[in-house]
Amino acid sequence: MMKFLLMLIFMIPICFLEKMFWMVQMMLFLYMFLFMNMSMSLNLFCNLSYMYSCDIMSYGLIMLSIWISVLMIMASENLFKLNFYVNFFLFNVVFLLIMLFLTFSVMNMFMFYLFFEGSLIPTLLLIIGWGYQPERIQAGMYLLFYTLFVSLPLLMGIFFIFTEMNCMMIYFLKFFNFNMLLLYLSMILAFLVKMPMYFVHLWLPKAHVEAPVSGSMILAGIMLKLGGYGLLRLMIFLQEINMKLNYIWVVISLIGGFYISLKCFCQIDIKSLIAYSSVAHMSIVISGIMVMNYWGFIGSYILMIGHGLCSSGMFCLANISYERLHSRSLYINKSMMNFMPSMSLWWFLLMSSNMAAPPSLNLVGEISLINSLMSWSWISMIMLMMISFFSAGYSLYLYSFVQHGKYYSGIYCYYSGVSREYLMLMLHWLPLNVLVLKIDYVMIWF
Repeated sequence: MMKFLLMLIFMIPICFLEKMFWMVQMMLFLYMFLFMNMSMSLNLFCNLSYMYSCDIMSYGLIMLSIWISVLMIMASENLFKLNFYVNFFLFNVVFLLIMLFLTFSVMNMFMFYLFFEGSLIPTLLLIIGWGYQPERIQAGMYLLFYTLFVSLPLLMGIFFIFTEMNCMMIYFLKFFNFNMLLLYLSMILAFLVKMPMYFVHLWLPKAHVEAPVSGSMILAGIMLKLGGYGLLRLMIFLQEINMKLNYIWVVISLIGGFYISLKCFCQIDIKSLIAYSSVAHMSIVISGIMVMNYWGFIGSYILMIGHGLCSSGMFCLANISYERLHSRSLYINKSMMNFMPSMSLWWFLLMSSNMAAPPSLNLVGEISLINSLMSWSWISMIMLMMISFFSAGYSLYLYSFVQHGKYYSGIYCYYSGVSREYLMLMLHWLPLNVLVLKIDYVMIWF
C-alpha cells in the first residue's frame, strides 16, 4: 500500500507546474489502472505494509475515491479556462485523495480518526475557495461545526478503548464486545452526522448548494461514504448494545427518509433536489447497517458505491446546465431537450439509475437492503415502499421538469454539449451499470 501512497505524494509538486492540469488527470487515470490491477484477497486484509492494508471494503471505496477525483478534474475545465487558482485546486484534489486513501486503508483506529477529520479541510477549502455565492462561508461553517461537534466524543471513545484494551487495531477489536451505552453513542454519532442521518442532515444541502461542481462531486461521492465505512468497521465490536438500541436509528432513518423524499418535490434548485435525494438514499443505508445482518451489510456497501457514482454524475449534469444558463432554478432550466437533445439521454440514464432501475448497482443494493429490513421487521415494509416509490417520483419529476416544457425566453446564447462532458458522464454511468456483472465479489467479502 505504501507504493500507492508515495505515488500520490510525489504528484503534489506536479500540481504547481504550469499547464499541468490535464497531466495530473492522466496520472490519476494511470494510478487508478495500477490500483485496479492490485492482487486482492477476497475476505482477508492483504497488501499489509506500515499499518496500511486493504480488504474488499477498503478496495472498493479507494477505487471510488480515485475515480471521482479524476472526474472532478475533468468537470472543472472552467477553472482551467479562467485560470482561477488552478494549481492550488489541483493540490487540493490530490491532498484530499491522499487523505481519503489513508482513511480507507489505515488499520489503526486513531489514525483513521485523524485522516477522517483531515479530509474535512480540503473539502472546506473547495467550498469556500471555489463556491459561487457569498453564503458559502455559512455553508462551510455548518459543515465544519456539525462534523467537529460530534467528533470529539469519537476521539474520547477511541482513547477509552485504548486504555482498556491496549490495542487500537481495527482488525483485532473484532474479538471484543463492548456493552457500554456512552461508548456506543460517542463512537457512533460522528458517523451518523457524516452519513448524514435525518435530524443532523442540514449541513449537507447547504454545502452542496454552495459548493462548486468538484466539491459537490466529492461530497456526494465519497464524504458520505466515510460515515458508512466507519459504521461498518466499528459495528463489529459494538454488537450487543447495538442490538438493544438499533430500532431507534432504524425508525429515525426510515421515517426521515420518507419525509425527505417528500421534501424533494418542494425543491426548485436542481442541486438542492439532488442533495436531498442523497439524504433519502443514505437513510436506507443507515438502516441496513443498523439491523446488523449479512444482507444489510452487503446492501449498504453496494448502495454506497452505486450512489457515489450516480449522485456525482447527476451533479455533473446540473453543472453542465449551470455553465450555460448561470442558474440552477428549475423554472429557468426548462425544455433542455430542445437545446441539448443528446444530453437528455444522459439525464434519463442517470435518473433511471437514481431510482434504482436495472442494471444499476443501486438496484442490487436496494434489493439487499429491503431483504435485510424486511427480515428484521415486516412493519418497515411500509416506509420502504414509500421511499422507493417517491424516489422514482422525484427522479421523474426532475427529469420531466428539466427536459420538457416551455423554454425560458431570456436564453440568448447557448451551445451544445462538448465531448469532454459526454465522456465524463459516460465514465460515471458505465461503472455504475457494468459492475453489476461482478457483484459476486462484493457478495462474499464479509
